[in-house]
Amino acid sequence: MTFFIALFILDMQFLWKYVDDLVGKGLEWYLIGKLLFYASSTFVPLALPLAILLSSLMTFGNLGEHYELVAMKAAGISIWKIMKPLIILSILICLLAFYFSNNILPVANLKFQSLLYDIRKKKLTFNIKEGVFYNGLDGYTIRIGKKDKDGIRIEDVMIYNHTKRLGNIDLTIAKSGRMESTPDGRYIIFTLFDGYNYHEKVDVKGYRITRPFQRTHFQEECRRFDLKSFELNRTDEILFKDHYMMLNIAQLNKAIDSLSTKLEKKKTDFKSSFIKNNYRFYSNIDTTKKIIDTLKNLKPEFLDNFTRNEKEEILQTAIINSKNIKNNITYNIDDIAAKNKIIIKHKIIWHKKFTLSFACFVLFFIGAPLGAIIRKGGLGLPVVISVLFFILYHITSITGKKYTEAAVMDPNIGMWLSSAILLPIGVFLTYKATTDSPLLDADAWRKFFIMIFGNFQRKKQQL
Repeated sequence: MTFFIALFILDMQFLWKYVDDLVGKGLEWYLIGKLLFYASSTFVPLALPLAILLSSLMTFGNLGEHYELVAMKAAGISIWKIMKPLIILSILICLLAFYFSNNILPVANLKFQSLLYDIRKKKLTFNIKEGVFYNGLDGYTIRIGKKDKDGIRIEDVMIYNHTKRLGNIDLTIAKSGRMESTPDGRYIIFTLFDGYNYHEKVDVKGYRITRPFQRTHFQEECRRFDLKSFELNRTDEILFKDHYMMLNIAQLNKAIDSLSTKLEKKKTDFKSSFIKNNYRFYSNIDTTKKIIDTLKNLKPEFLDNFTRNEKEEILQTAIINSKNIKNNITYNIDDIAAKNKIIIKHKIIWHKKFTLSFACFVLFFIGAPLGAIIRKGGLGLPVVISVLFFILYHITSITGKKYTEAAVMDPNIGMWLSSAILLPIGVFLTYKATTDSPLLDADAWRKFFIMIFGNFQRKKQQL
């Protein structure tokens, strides 16, 4: 129940984010349903940890609230034995989460991203408003002065033909007409009455001077426009298939190895080409071909033997060469950084395959003992506490990911930062639950602070 509630909230957030890309495009209901289904699959890594945390907290909170934990402990059953069936269940869920993350999530990402890309590219449905120039039809601009309530009869029609890309040289004007679509919705047909076709002749010699012009009057004219561009055109999924989000662990390992090899080759080639192109003197004595820095022996007086024009030419050439070398270095540094960033993103996705399962396991050991300690079930206090812990988990996960993407942290550290922070909390809460520690008992905390302040007052009086 908690899993589907979390998934529903994330779906609503997705709809709110992309509502502008979905509304007004005449999408069929099954396309919206398919998009939401694929989107829901990609939200599982967020919804599942929250669901495990909330459900485990609610379960043990209900047991504690109805004194069932007390009865089991009185019968000699330890908290570990009570948690044992759920620990086994959480392990099975973690294994299932890993399988989902490695095998199903890449396919869901591929389907979701490709469909969302095509929907966002799709044009809005054909809808011409009164008094507004409409250019949604490729090569045409249409203006309708007035439309009847039935949306068929129209008045004061202007149609500019831009298919030849020569400007406003072809114009059709009509006093009235009818606008209807074909039964299959493939074409829109304009039947115009009492109008004129204006056409400027630009294919004759000297037209810029003579400005030849043609006007044709008509009583009735039929214009048909193809609406194919308004259909949803599906992009081949192969174009998205090599993206790091669409790969499993084996494919990620292969991609990381290939990209790392190319990066090392790029660095080696740049180093060798830089030395070859920018250093002209090599030691012929040393077998290691050590580079001699000729600038060390360079003196300012070396230009005295040249004329003023030659000096200016030498200095100008030196400045141009220096700028070219600097630009070359800057370009290669940026290129190497971009390639390294792509490798880091592959490593982030690789670690995510494992962090999802481990996060589910850690959050179970936070929710279960915390529920036994607070002894409150239902959707009140457990929801508040679960949201707080989940925010902590989500913020630390995002922080670690951002630091990893910026190459500030190693992926082995950044992607496991949230788990490293939450694991000690889970161990601490489990210890407190097994030892029946009054962690959230107000009287126990009051006695603790009274004891601390009492010791402080006694030491102060002794001084």
